[in-house]
Amino acid sequence: MTKKLIEVALPLDAINKAAAREKSIRHGHPSTLHLWWARRPLAAARAVIFAQMVDDPSEYADVLLSDPQRKRQARRELKKRRPSHEATGGKKSRTGSQSAVELDGRSEQQALRDMAARIERERLFSILEDLVRWESTTNEQVLKQARAEIWQSWRRSCAEHAGHARADELFDRHALPAFHDPFAGGGALPLEAQRLGLEAHASDLNPVAVLINKAMIEIPPKFAGREPVSPASRDDQAFFARTWSGAQGLAEDVRYYGRWMRDEAEKQIGHLYPQVEITSELVLERPDLKPYKGRKLNVIAWLWARTVKSPNPAFAEIQVPLVSTFMLSTKKGREAYVQPLIDAQGYRFEVRVGQPPDQDAARRGTTAGKRRSFRCLMSGVPVTYDHIRAEGKARSLGERLMALVVEGDRSRIYLSPTAEHEAIANDRLPTWKPEIRLPKNPRDFKTPNYGLATFSDLFTSRQLSALTAFSNLLGEAMERIRRDATAAGLPDDGRPLRDGGTGATAYAEAVGVYLAFATDKVADYWSSISTWHVSRELIRNTFGRQAIPMTWDYAETNPFSSSAGNWMSMVDWIWKYIAVSPATRPALCTQADASAQTQSVDKVVSTDPPYYDNIGYADLSDFFYVWLRRALKPVFPDLFPTVAVPKAEELVATPYRHGSKASAESFFLGGMTSALRQLCEQAHPEFPVTIYYAFKQAERKGDTGVSSTGWETFLDAVIRSGFAISGTWPMRTELGNRMIGMGTNALASSIVLVCRRRASGAPVGTRSDFLAVLKSELPQAVRLLQTGNVAPVDLAQAAIGPGMAVYTRYAKVLNVKGNAITVREALAMINQILDEVLAEQEGDFDPDSRWALGWFDQFGFSEGEFGIAEILSKAKNTSVQGMVEAGIIVSQGGTVRLLKPKELPSDWDPGTDARLTNWEAVHHLIRVLEDGGEEAAGTLAAELGPLAEVSRELCYRLYTVCERKKRNEEARAYNGLVQSWPEIMRLSRVERAPVQQTFDEMDQ
Repeated sequence: MTKKLIEVALPLDAINKAAAREKSIRHGHPSTLHLWWARRPLAAARAVIFAQMVDDPSEYADVLLSDPQRKRQARRELKKRRPSHEATGGKKSRTGSQSAVELDGRSEQQALRDMAARIERERLFSILEDLVRWESTTNEQVLKQARAEIWQSWRRSCAEHAGHARADELFDRHALPAFHDPFAGGGALPLEAQRLGLEAHASDLNPVAVLINKAMIEIPPKFAGREPVSPASRDDQAFFARTWSGAQGLAEDVRYYGRWMRDEAEKQIGHLYPQVEITSELVLERPDLKPYKGRKLNVIAWLWARTVKSPNPAFAEIQVPLVSTFMLSTKKGREAYVQPLIDAQGYRFEVRVGQPPDQDAARRGTTAGKRRSFRCLMSGVPVTYDHIRAEGKARSLGERLMALVVEGDRSRIYLSPTAEHEAIANDRLPTWKPEIRLPKNPRDFKTPNYGLATFSDLFTSRQLSALTAFSNLLGEAMERIRRDATAAGLPDDGRPLRDGGTGATAYAEAVGVYLAFATDKVADYWSSISTWHVSRELIRNTFGRQAIPMTWDYAETNPFSSSAGNWMSMVDWIWKYIAVSPATRPALCTQADASAQTQSVDKVVSTDPPYYDNIGYADLSDFFYVWLRRALKPVFPDLFPTVAVPKAEELVATPYRHGSKASAESFFLGGMTSALRQLCEQAHPEFPVTIYYAFKQAERKGDTGVSSTGWETFLDAVIRSGFAISGTWPMRTELGNRMIGMGTNALASSIVLVCRRRASGAPVGTRSDFLAVLKSELPQAVRLLQTGNVAPVDLAQAAIGPGMAVYTRYAKVLNVKGNAITVREALAMINQILDEVLAEQEGDFDPDSRWALGWFDQFGFSEGEFGIAEILSKAKNTSVQGMVEAGIIVSQGGTVRLLKPKELPSDWDPGTDARLTNWEAVHHLIRVLEDGGEEAAGTLAAELGPLAEVSRELCYRLYTVCERKKRNEEARAYNGLVQSWPEIMRLSRVERAPVQQTFDEMDQ
């Protein structure tokens, strides 16, 4: 088996930055096709699959050195990166730094081999750094370069395995292996495999996920290169004559027939969404409306408050409002609010513009604190949650219109409610309702507590009427598309899409899939869970996180307006993705249980399985399934045989479903072990399997420190399945406003596990064996991670990879009593050795820096007693006065203090510093980076020469100290310097260009 790049090193910082940036991308991103929970960023998926398939250069370093030019380059780099006697504080060639390459007992040939591999690895890194950029999703030049590297590695593997058993089956040099993701979910991994030139296979138990994957990777290639069939495109000669590459023709038909559905729906239900006329009487009350006098304006949204019977007996017949805020807009200069007015008959709402007299009261609405829930608008008495729940379960919750949001000239206008607009909302009863009951999942589904127990309860009558109207039109739209496709010359062989058809019938069904997605997308905005965003002046969707919460005041959108959440805006998101989808290699998406599937046989596997108990995909998917089933059951009868998404086999540790936490964990462990065993036995032997996991950082504390039930259980399943772990990579791709766990530990980091099948003859080891190998191998692995620029904040998690690689090398590891050491115990031991490794690296620093590190551990940048400083200086073989002269501390009045980066002199010149230290190098680099950016830091790094590379290790140690001591500000500075290191070094080499030329001349 050839070691792959992902098993050695990754440009993690570049991947994480691209993944984080991707969160702000909208048009053309597959996330806009259909909502799915916890999608993997495309950048991370693309990078992982590429690195999973490309050989690490250490595997072919001898071939690299056979090229005289590469050999000269390796020799030059060895000379350049070997620190001088002076640069290491007077020590002879002892830095311990992988980045400052030393022979360290190796032969010159081995050192050259390692350097050639490193140079080649950096070249692959540069390809990866281009590949992960969002712009590269459609950049064929970048994609071709990446595909070429994959092919080159594959042909190298084919040549190596020629003549071996099953070589003809497994190693066809003319065809890349196919790809499979058995937990396909949102489809990012199969999509990126397809983009990299692989035949993609995706499977999932969840029918909504299967349909998403079909829409992303299976359908577009079927109809790639075809022109649209709509009458408009055929009538417009210029339009028809253009070249339709990829799935652009399909995208255009989705746009056209989506518009047709909108127009037809407006004929049927448009009267339910009346305009508002700005009358003279209204202008008298609201002078700000004068520019609109006499005009009829579209309503963007109707803002409602749920109501409940007052708990005060004196007002028992009055339904009082439950309002989280009376503010309508908090934008500066455009403030608006609702003013409740109480009279003898009850109360009414009026909209006022400007800032409210009592801003705190307006912002609070009728809330009265968490314990008391709300207050009665009429009497001020508390309206408790218990009272609301009781009224809700008695079906006594009501609603009251608070305000209208109207479309003005480039602005929102807020108007008081009218009896006409309140009455028309219930003017028409829906012809169909999704009467499926919501799950009894108290964590993720709050509405059943308040009487909203079925999916139909989540929608108003008008919303249900609109959704059923659009859903009813889908069948008519597909028949129209079929006729138009036939008229456009597309043969109709009668074969449906599910049977691989590509004729007029299949094409109509394909367009229908995307239009059904539009219905799902508007359902996300057209529910009574959607609320009004007062600062951005738009409607929030239902799934602001992976749950259906209870909301009290909600926004009802107009399907035919131009606001967020209208029908055509959803159609636009969809066709804009289709237009840029890869639509290249064929793909196959099927429904399958991961614990029993056989599709992974001889395929490259990368997958993102469920996260223990974080997300209840099946429960949440029912929200969309009920509408998809109604629209597409005739198209995909096998996907929609049941009234709800299958749940019994879903691999999540949900206590409410299994009766207890212990039973849920046992179910998850057993099922995940079975699923991973399938992958271990079936996956192509040439490639490691990569598995994503979103790890909870601090779920419980015990004798061995902080640990995570979900994380440990998942690792246990991986190991029980027969895998050995050869790498772990922390992908810090989640935003602070992620959908689940805002402010919690959930989904803080996505961990990519790199796994290989464990050797059949793996030995049994002892605890001492395990520790001995850890102490032998982990230091070099940590230095390699540091060389690969793993951020300090991620180092501990990344180090689990090489640590667990040692642990899984054994069939089992036994303690002194003969019992197997658990995953939890192994993780604790790995963390302990990592601490020792980082502590040992202190010996590579000069005495002044070792003193400063010890002082920083105790005092940070605060003052301490001179006597303590003096004692520590003797232990570190330095002196307080010498460090004052070195410019790293101040000593006065019997106290000593380290200088902060901002206190260091801006005219510092390392070339004239008589007492140059690692500590100075790090903190001057931080100062310059913060003041002048990476370019200025690169200039300083060029002046520091080899000392800059050596000092980077100090950043890792300082970050560890800051993390342990909760010094967040300093931790960010050290982490930031390491994250900027590749660019700083690149810029420093630009500064050192004349020196590079001298090396060339010397070598010649």
